[in-house]
Amino acid sequence: MAKFDSPLVLALDSSTSATKAVVVTDTGDTVSEGRAPIDLLTPGMHRYEHDPAQWWESTHTAIRDAVAPLSRDDKKRIKALSISHQRESFACVDEDGNAIRPAILWLDSRAGEQIVKYGSDHIHELSGKPADTTPALYKIAWLKENEPETLQKAKYLVDVHAYLTYKLTGRWVSSTGSADTLNLFEIAKQTWSDELLEIAGLRRDQLPELAKPGSIIAPMRADLAEEFGLDEVQVVAGLGDGQAAGLGTAATEPGVAYLNVGTSIVSGIHADKYRFGRQYRTLVAGIPDWYVLESVQNSGSVLGNWFRQNFHNPEEGGRPDLELDAEVEKIEPGSEGLLTLPYWNAVQSPYWNPFARGAVVGFGSGHTKAHTYRSLLEGMGFELALNLEGMAVGAGTDITELRAVGGGSRSRVWRQILCDITGVEMVTSTIDEVSAQGVAVLAMYAIGRFDSVNEASHALAHLSDERTKPNPEAHARYRKWMEVHRKIYPALEEIFGNIHEVARELGDL
Repeated sequence: MAKFDSPLVLALDSSTSATKAVVVTDTGDTVSEGRAPIDLLTPGMHRYEHDPAQWWESTHTAIRDAVAPLSRDDKKRIKALSISHQRESFACVDEDGNAIRPAILWLDSRAGEQIVKYGSDHIHELSGKPADTTPALYKIAWLKENEPETLQKAKYLVDVHAYLTYKLTGRWVSSTGSADTLNLFEIAKQTWSDELLEIAGLRRDQLPELAKPGSIIAPMRADLAEEFGLDEVQVVAGLGDGQAAGLGTAATEPGVAYLNVGTSIVSGIHADKYRFGRQYRTLVAGIPDWYVLESVQNSGSVLGNWFRQNFHNPEEGGRPDLELDAEVEKIEPGSEGLLTLPYWNAVQSPYWNPFARGAVVGFGSGHTKAHTYRSLLEGMGFELALNLEGMAVGAGTDITELRAVGGGSRSRVWRQILCDITGVEMVTSTIDEVSAQGVAVLAMYAIGRFDSVNEASHALAHLSDERTKPNPEAHARYRKWMEVHRKIYPALEEIFGNIHEVARELGDL
């Protein structure tokens, strides 16, 4: 193991499936890493939970494995640790940090009735978040109405950041760039909102302290540092995984957006002042006093996986298939009039309808499996184009470059389809754990290695030399089909509501 003269930092990313710990240099190179899984619990339809104890157990294992290969001298160079994590997920805990019930996750959609009951344009403007399935506010209101004893017993209600910070330092502290996604903030002031707390049924003293991203919270507990073989390590306020991806790809300049083509499709752009709009949600950024305008589509690689698993190669577990990609490439843009609303898991940006469903329109006898698959990919691209347009208006600048991460960005076919539909050039990150890279940026800034978060972001980002550029002819064809695609949701919106009503009446929800 090589020695390093410059400081090292530990970057954590606690996601829905695992916690990763990465040791990073001030040039953004990965020295070593560790990983440990987290079990996904599904106690009922539309319900997704974690055992919060696994947030810490997986973090402890990941840190241990990440530092194990380092020499004693290199361990001493680790000066700070920062946390990225799944957003919107929360746990109710007692005074000792023990969970009162399983944590409710961001992808849990049990609170549809509360979204309808409490969501409004006013709440959107106050919090920066349209009424939707992901913000914790509505799921906390669900607890208030369905499990009132849970909130009554809870000493604290915390996000993943605050939970891990407590385990690392003994203090209940979250970053404003993390706690904001609970949808309990008056976001323009970046602090808790009494109005939103009343809807949730919470008191201020049940919530963690707040720190700005990139600020030092406290040293790691001495017993933990000794166990890992480290000297004093400062725990630095981190960021939700989406905003962290923006820092990890240095997507901080006007017109440059990050794009995570993962389980969901998430795109975002930085803004120097608070803005809100229907086609995006607004989040606290890692750059001090800035914001991120972000669109979210609950249809990404999960939808491609679903199709391949059920209709293409179930024996291969639905894994990507180069032969299917080759068939897709032979089909003209627009899939010969086959258009898809990719709302298998409802719709977030830009319609924010928890009762929306997927739809495929335009089938003809000449359409094949490859047409259907291409139409799924194009449907996600049409939605992305619509959302990028809304973010561009909000940010007051055209979007000229996408910096892409996630498993879907590795597909050459899908990259080209997204570029051809949006008309925007794309470059991919060469870093696998880009959210961890983003909080490594904050840790390096906190210990004074860089003068600004923006400078640190550009120093640590690693981007591919290869660029995917839109084909003008394909883009022109897609513009025609896009006009038709955008008429489908308004035509079906009432029907989606009817489907929900009948399903509820028949007990099929």
